[in-house]
Amino acid sequence: MTQAKSMVVRAVRTQQGYGTDVYAFFLPGSAVMQIAEISRIKRDEAELQGFQRQEIRSHVNSIVEFLNSGPGLFPNAIILALSDAVEFKAARGTKPSDIIEVGTSGTLHLPIGKDGKKIAWIVDGQQRSIALSRAENKDIPVPVIAFVSQDLEVQRQQFILVNKVKALDTRLINELLPEVSTLLPRDLAANKLPSELCNLLNSHKASPFFQLIKRRSDQKPGSAVVSDSALIAAIKINLKAPTSALSQYSAADGTSDADEMFHVLVKYWSAVRDTFPDAWGKSPEKSRLMHMAGIRAMGALMDPIMLRAESVNNSDEDIRRSLSRLRDRCCWTSGKWDELGWKWNEVQGTQLHIDRLTQHLIQLDRKLSKASR
Repeated sequence: MTQAKSMVVRAVRTQQGYGTDVYAFFLPGSAVMQIAEISRIKRDEAELQGFQRQEIRSHVNSIVEFLNSGPGLFPNAIILALSDAVEFKAARGTKPSDIIEVGTSGTLHLPIGKDGKKIAWIVDGQQRSIALSRAENKDIPVPVIAFVSQDLEVQRQQFILVNKVKALDTRLINELLPEVSTLLPRDLAANKLPSELCNLLNSHKASPFFQLIKRRSDQKPGSAVVSDSALIAAIKINLKAPTSALSQYSAADGTSDADEMFHVLVKYWSAVRDTFPDAWGKSPEKSRLMHMAGIRAMGALMDPIMLRAESVNNSDEDIRRSLSRLRDRCCWTSGKWDELGWKWNEVQGTQLHIDRLTQHLIQLDRKLSKASR
């Protein structure tokens, strides 16, 4: 490799495995892609090359948006495989007598080639590395863990081991979100308010969902029958502007009146509970109203019913009147949805079933409300 210069960083060196050098150091975010390349998975004739998947544009854009939103923590380490062209120089000086000697501090020289060749390959963190290279702040310090190996098999092995670890449960993340006050990426921030409302609906005695919602923090089984992820998904639809039931309680500056949203949710779902008392509070196996499909579909139905009720003097009465028109046409615990061709217990939590049931209920509500005028 024709060397132009070296990028020099402070680092700590240790060894793992059979004498493999492993380094820990920091780089400016934009520097990662200067020394490291992405080994894309591909097939050359009969040989498989590389190991990295293609760039996920939405994921990269989400990280860039977060990085550009202002100062924030970004402690996730990038894992690199280094070529043996790197050079480490141990630091001199006295050491504390009680130091835990597991690594040697010093400087790590990372050659930068004129010919475009790089001395590192990204094992984990390709989406983050791409995002860091595109972020407005080029100097975000990023932790890097790097091991010396040009062996593609070793790199693939580490890639598989790092990525086979199961990701955090989405339901766990959603439950934690209301407790986080720092700036969040857009995809996580979108779930924070719905999850907070879900908490209120589960904990407030005035709520028809009081202690009926299953959350990851539940220590033991109880009376909870409703999936929190289903209710959060329904509330997210209710928050979408401009024709949703809760969007009017969100201001242009991003603030929201969660108390008023909670009041509206209680009003609607209490009417649902009272309209279908035999289906309320039962397990999803015994009542499809408590099933993911039922919660999602009835949640979507909330928008047209609540918006229509706002135009009359007695909104409570109008909501209950709208739901009562549907009572005999809904098959939550028995019978058959004739228009859909499903027995009551054949309704599944797939997106296809949720969409079809939602569309059916909304169209039925529109038809029956017009006939009642």
